[in-house]
Amino acid sequence: MEFWDIYNEKKEKTGQTMKRNDWNMKPDEFHLTVLGVLQRPDGRYLITRRRMDKEWAAGWWEVPGGGVNAGEESRDAIIREIKEETGIDVSSADGGYAFSYKRINPEEKNNYFVDIYKFILDFDDKDIKVQDKEVTEFSIATIDEVKQYAKQGIFLHYDSIRQIFED
Repeated sequence: MEFWDIYNEKKEKTGQTMKRNDWNMKPDEFHLTVLGVLQRPDGRYLITRRRMDKEWAAGWWEVPGGGVNAGEESRDAIIREIKEETGIDVSSADGGYAFSYKRINPEEKNNYFVDIYKFILDFDDKDIKVQDKEVTEFSIATIDEVKQYAKQGIFLHYDSIRQIFED
């Protein structure tokens, strides 16, 4: 069973943990997630498509990411998540932390911070090994393709991370 650290409103660890996806958080409690944008030097982006059996946003396009485990640092979590979901090791890639945002969802009892990372690395299709239980396919997409998926409303988190694609 996975556990996540609980953070306060200032993004400081409280010393408490919660079970992963146990949505019974108090209004001043947060967990931490990460998203990683992986860009090639030619300007294209690695995006993945969520499995159709996902409970939420099934079939949508996204960038790799997930929860930060208890005791884990944000950077270590995004390196782990990208490796798990795509087979790509970004530990030596250019780039890194870009920005964070916060979401408060009292009705869902799910408050969280999201640390956004952007890595630049030369890779091609043969380097990618998607995690079948999470991903149905991948694309090495242009910015216009990413924006088109967003315009169709099928790119997860796009409005929250759009600035990473515009830098």
